[in-house]
Order: sequence, then C-alpha cells, then structure tokens
Amino acid sequence: MSIKVRYFASLKDIVGRTGDELQVSESVSARKVWLELNPEIAIPNTLLVAVNLEYVNLDAPVKDGDELAFFPPVTGG
Repeated sequence: MSIKVRYFASLKDIVGRTGDELQVSESVSARKVWLELNPEIAIPNTLLVAVNLEYVNLDAPVKDGDELAFFPPVTGG
C-alpha cells in the first residue's frame, strides 16, 4: 500500500525535497507519516495538513492511495 506525500513552500527547503512515497501495511496518522519520513525534524507548530485536498489534523488517518500534503500557513494581502 502506498501514500503519496507532498511538501509545499518553505517545508520543501526544510525537508530538502518536494515529496515522498511511503509504503504502509495499514492506516497510519499524518503525524506518524511525518515522524517516519522526517525523524530528525521536529513537527513545526504551525504545520497545516491535508489529506486528498481536505484540511485535517495531525491525528487524522491516512490510508492506501491517499495524498498527504504538509505546508506552512498561507497568508495573503
């Protein structure tokens, strides 16, 4: 089973890549995905998370075929 992970804006620079593909055997939380793929990088306090284009919290389940996106808060003006 596979989860597509994408990083946006400044997070691309922080993690050093634009995305990952994670193989999982069961549903996992977005938090667990971050910790598994970025064990040396603390979860940013202002991190926004989306699963399949819908905002979720870090404890939301992510399952096979989902796209998980991590990005910093968006501001406009």
